[in-house]
Amino acid sequence: MKTNIKLIISGLFITATIFTISSCKKFLEVEPISSFGNDYVFSNVTNAQKALLGVYSSLGGDQGYGIRLSMYYPYDSDEMMGQGGTPYPDNERRDIAHYNVQPANTQLAGPFNQLYVGIERANICIDNIPKMEAYTSGSAADQKELRRLYGEALALRAQFYFEVIRNWGDVPAQFTSSINVTDPYNGRTNRDTIYNQIIRDLAIAAPLVPWRSESSVTSDRISQGAVRALRARYAMFRGGYALRQDRTMKRNADYKTFYQIAKDECAIVMARADHKLNPSFQSVFKDGINAHRFEPNGEVIWEVGMTGGSSGVGDSKLGYYNGPRQFTVATPGTTAVGNAALTILPTYFYSFDANDRRRDVTCAPYDINLDMTLRPRSLVTMLDGKFRRDWQVPSVTTSAAQYFGVNWPVIRFSDVLLMFAEADNELNSGPTAAAKAAFEQVRTRGFGGNAALIGTTPSDYNGFFNAIVKERQLEFGGEGIRKYDLIRWNLLATKIAETKANLALMAAKAAPYNTLPATMYYTPDQATVVWLNSFYTPAPTAPAGSASVAWSATTINTTLLTYYSIAFTPNKSELLPLPQSVIDANPKLGGQLYGY
Repeated sequence: MKTNIKLIISGLFITATIFTISSCKKFLEVEPISSFGNDYVFSNVTNAQKALLGVYSSLGGDQGYGIRLSMYYPYDSDEMMGQGGTPYPDNERRDIAHYNVQPANTQLAGPFNQLYVGIERANICIDNIPKMEAYTSGSAADQKELRRLYGEALALRAQFYFEVIRNWGDVPAQFTSSINVTDPYNGRTNRDTIYNQIIRDLAIAAPLVPWRSESSVTSDRISQGAVRALRARYAMFRGGYALRQDRTMKRNADYKTFYQIAKDECAIVMARADHKLNPSFQSVFKDGINAHRFEPNGEVIWEVGMTGGSSGVGDSKLGYYNGPRQFTVATPGTTAVGNAALTILPTYFYSFDANDRRRDVTCAPYDINLDMTLRPRSLVTMLDGKFRRDWQVPSVTTSAAQYFGVNWPVIRFSDVLLMFAEADNELNSGPTAAAKAAFEQVRTRGFGGNAALIGTTPSDYNGFFNAIVKERQLEFGGEGIRKYDLIRWNLLATKIAETKANLALMAAKAAPYNTLPATMYYTPDQATVVWLNSFYTPAPTAPAGSASVAWSATTINTTLLTYYSIAFTPNKSELLPLPQSVIDANPKLGGQLYGY
């Protein structure tokens, strides 16, 4: 492709803003170098570290996991809906969410280009770090650190390519820095070739990078656990279904080879004590990510560090763009801060068991009053809750700011457990005892550690696969995972159709939704929502002293189904079109594919 991604010219390396918010010192809190030639940048370990920071910096901000890759691209799915309402169509985020995206959409070029900037920056590090004299002849400490930096650069490049592939399919690929390339235009590379490369790269990177327990590795820096977990994820996608250039969803005949890689990598991570589940699902988000603290159990294996400080370059809008709003006047009205852009689908809320504690972490059916008491929302206007404003420390209540420095979790240990279980089931045509145990670890934690509540784990292939499909939905809601899982299973079209049908049943108050309450009663003026009737039975007479909110209603037809996945087209919508500006600049791309 045309290297408008060549923001690094003639070997000059430009680092970006460095991450600063933390309850403890981060690797990423280092003064950046500005603009120097490669000979200078890669002349010593300190400068090489700073060069790697430039690679990390391409992950965050408005064009990265700060909002677009985390909250625009992963929706609509069968858990949540992207922003509805007017204007629609908007040639912007609403069109992306509802699968009406066109090549000229204004939200495509920025993330696409930033990912390739990250690839180029990683390529520069990968090309130059092994050539440093200290890499082979330096002190033992310098050699160890440089190998670590090299492994991290390989892993970061892999993540950038993974994000490009899962959104755009077959794309240009370049595995050396642009200074070494005479022709700046690349044609498309088959995604399997790219997957094969990054899976090989991570096999090289894994032993170069220390485990969490071996070094002062915080979860915003890639550890060996992160490398292995990511390698497992890429292998699962390489072995899964994908939309091909002939507009069919296919997976390759050798898919089990990659399931075996995934299982093996997960087993290595699971065998060590570096990563384990936090006993409290809520604590992962409320006491960890939203409080700007690292999760102490290592459950968050890798998260994208955000700068804080109101920057669209390296920060995130988690908690502003999504989650509950807060009223800024004493008498609640329409004056509020926060965008409340992502909607929990009512069918998703009701897919949780009543005793599953993940429901009330993932789903936030309220807004926040000025005095920090909560005012419930209706079922059809429920918001996602993992990155909510009222859980953040330090407080951002009533703040009109849009950037809160909240990190984006890329992969958690529960994902490792569930990938292991899924791969084992696929390889053995049914789950082994180890697969069932891994699955039940995740499920039991969701029920507060009470294994008696989780039900019977299926022992047959189909039953266990379906249980995995549902468990991943319950575990990872709002974490930008679900849509891509459904694509690799070739279930996105099926689940969207099922969700539309179930929403229509709910609007009609038909079974299995015929006993839902029309009204929910609650105790007013409380710091938590104290519900006074069941979510699962018709509403009683209003309890004394209660307030109420309309709950289930036929407005599903006008507020949700009007927009939800309205333009989804199977064998097209599984991928985004390339930005039209990229197509126009590079004749080797051969125009748009996949029906665009």
